[in-house]
Amino acid sequence: MNTRYDSMFARLKDKGEGAFGAFLMLGDPDMETSLKALEALVEAGVDFLEVGIPFSDPIADGPTIQAAAMRALKAGATQAKCFDVLERFRANNPDTPVGVLTYANLALAHGYDQFCDSLAKAGVDSLLLADVPSIEAEAFAEPAAKVGVAPVLIAAGNTPDATLKRIAGISRGYTYCVAREGVTGAETAMRTDHSALMDRLKQAGSAPPVLGFGISKPEHVQSALQSGAAGAISGSAIVSALAAEGIQAAAKLAHALKRATLPQ
Repeated sequence: MNTRYDSMFARLKDKGEGAFGAFLMLGDPDMETSLKALEALVEAGVDFLEVGIPFSDPIADGPTIQAAAMRALKAGATQAKCFDVLERFRANNPDTPVGVLTYANLALAHGYDQFCDSLAKAGVDSLLLADVPSIEAEAFAEPAAKVGVAPVLIAAGNTPDATLKRIAGISRGYTYCVAREGVTGAETAMRTDHSALMDRLKQAGSAPPVLGFGISKPEHVQSALQSGAAGAISGSAIVSALAAEGIQAAAKLAHALKRATLPQ
């Protein structure tokens, strides 16, 4: 089955471009602003979106995204409201891939099958559960894939070959590659050479690798593509721009980062 991710990567490859994705926390600072920000990012040229469903204990997220989750929860964000925003976004944006990044507790709270059904109904393309290790991922991947939601797994430079093979066998849509150790954030420098990881993923037959964690400047995006990644994704820098200066600042940064994926 052809997916929005497949179509996106094929279209960009034909144009000689890399993919650029942006992350936002749903409900930060409120649900309506979230929707307007997602639409503004697409207008700015973002190829795909990743969104967080706010959680009180986001162990993979650094201080910027943790703060965004807390703002969203204090403003009254709920799963149901997040699904509603995603469904409204999809109604006006039929082609942009959208992935959800969240945590297992939230996905399991009201029944995992129901959670996956809600994602599918909202037009979500992928699901990344940041605290589920690859050895346990298959049980989560199958119900998601059954309703057309691609399971996305995380790979790192220090991931053993056997684990990379497992990730390649499960992850669909794309493979999320972390640019450095630790949690998300633009505050810590990213490593610049990821060629070895990209080569290993290619040999394992993985879904297209997309590099994240610390992507905040055009040169970071260019470095990711030069290392062999199919794209890059920026989270904390976009979230920070939205919080500090508003939607247009976030869109302006996203536009600059997207331009770094164009043929040089």
